[in-house]
Amino acid sequence: MLCRLGGRWLRPLPALQLWARDLPLAPVPTSGAKRPTLPVWAVAPVSAVHANGWYEALAASSPVRVAEEVLLGVHAATGLPWWGSILLSTVALRGAVTLPLAAYQHYILAKICALQKIGMSRFQTYITYFVRAMSVLMIPIAATVPSSIVLYWLCSSFVGLSQNLLLRSPGFRQLCRIPSTKSDSETPYKDIFAAFNTKFISRK
Repeated sequence: MLCRLGGRWLRPLPALQLWARDLPLAPVPTSGAKRPTLPVWAVAPVSAVHANGWYEALAASSPVRVAEEVLLGVHAATGLPWWGSILLSTVALRGAVTLPLAAYQHYILAKICALQKIGMSRFQTYITYFVRAMSVLMIPIAATVPSSIVLYWLCSSFVGLSQNLLLRSPGFRQLCRIPSTKSDSETPYKDIFAAFNTKFISRK
């Protein structure tokens, strides 16, 4: 969805830029309506270029269209630029959906802490390294996609990190009625900073 709209918002697709040089501008209405400031190709859907493909089938699906309408509604209601609409929508949706689910997950895990293991298993270690490798692989991929998608990824990752840090707060955990466990700390942020300093800064 963002790829469909990204070509209209932040960075036109190179193929469309070359193709649009020979296209006429949008017709000027004879009534008192404002004259369009964008050519026809700038507001045309991507379906005109990627017809009958799997990408078009995915872009035309109902969930994508609903998300597209929500984002367009946020943009129209707030009057923010497109980058601001993406940021606001991401923060609002993740705060309303993923934060309560994450808090409930921590609540369930705290209830069954006779089942939690101390330290990471070998499988968890492999998963951690796999995720790190995928993060490095995403750098060249992110350099080729529309900038609106990269902005969404960045904002979504930052919100996820903020939620994880918030769920470590004793006050927030008490507010969510998450039971205390043996692994809980009264100073979680100091512990994180100390572990980071020991691992990456103070290590010789």
